[in-house]
Order: sequence, then structure tokens, then C-alpha cells
Amino acid sequence: MHKIILTILMTLIINSAMAQQKSLYDFKVKDIDEKEFDMASLKGKKVLIVNVASKCGFTPQYAQLEELYKKYKDQNFIVIGFPSNDFKGQEPGTNEEIKEFCSLNYGVTFPIMDKVTVIGENKAPIYKWLTEKSENSKFDAEVQWNFQKFMIDENGQLVDFALSKESPLSEKIINWIEKK
Repeated sequence: MHKIILTILMTLIINSAMAQQKSLYDFKVKDIDEKEFDMASLKGKKVLIVNVASKCGFTPQYAQLEELYKKYKDQNFIVIGFPSNDFKGQEPGTNEEIKEFCSLNYGVTFPIMDKVTVIGENKAPIYKWLTEKSENSKFDAEVQWNFQKFMIDENGQLVDFALSKESPLSEKIINWIEKK
């Protein structure tokens, strides 16, 4: 009897732990036009999430992100940009201004979301998941600066990240996208 109760208890604990593990698909965010964007719509795609800014030394990475997106978008890959003004006020614009900047200066066609906070107490829930091991069950990866990149697999699981200085066209990111 004692073994049966212990087995049931262990099963409940394991099921509870598994139920608490979140994936990208658990999130709904607002896009740059303030329309709801359900991350579950990305099932089956590799996703590169990047916090972006228009007045940063890394801003030219928009061109590389667009190049990457155009090259691989038909191979179940997508780039998602999240504007953020968290680092020295380098994204002061409104959503409308950000959208216009991205289009006019870099021809961005990949989805850009609503401006969010990626650090601190007011961190957006999706960034809590991306950066905190207690949320993603993989690792802690606090956002260090604009254009930090997070790699999510086809099952909505966080697999890796790349710091701002790493090009979106780096071997690490290309190899991850092309890996079957």
C-alpha cells in the first residue's frame, strides 16, 4: 500500500512539473499595429527573437536579420523583433515611428511586435520566459543589450541565445537554422 501511494505521489509530482513547463506557444503578444499575435501560430517553425532598437550601434543588424529572414522564411523559419527602449533610450519612437523606420531604412518584412521592456521588474512575460531558468527550465540569459538573439526550436522550446555582438549571419545561427 505504501508503494502504491508513493508511486501515485511521484506520478503527480512529475505530471505537475511537466505541466508547468512553458513553451513559446503559451504567449500572446501585441504586434507593432497593436493587434494580438498568438505565438502558437508559429508551431513547426524555428524562431529567432531579437530585442531591437533604432538608435544603437547594432541597428545595422536589421539588414542582416532581414537577409536571414528572406533566405530561410520558406524553410519554416521566422525572425520576430521586439523593440525595446531599455538601454540608454535607444528606441524612443512610437510603434508607428518604429514601423516606418524599419521599413524605410532596412526594408524589414519580418514581424515587429509592440515595444516591450526586456529587463527589470516590468519585463514582458515572454522575456521573463526567455531569460529566466525558472520560467524556461533551460538557462538564465539576462538581456545584456539591444539585438540579443534567442533561438526557439520547432516545438516552441528555447534552445540557445547569441549576444548582441554576434551577427545574425553568424555560423552559430546559420548552423542552428539549417540543422534538421
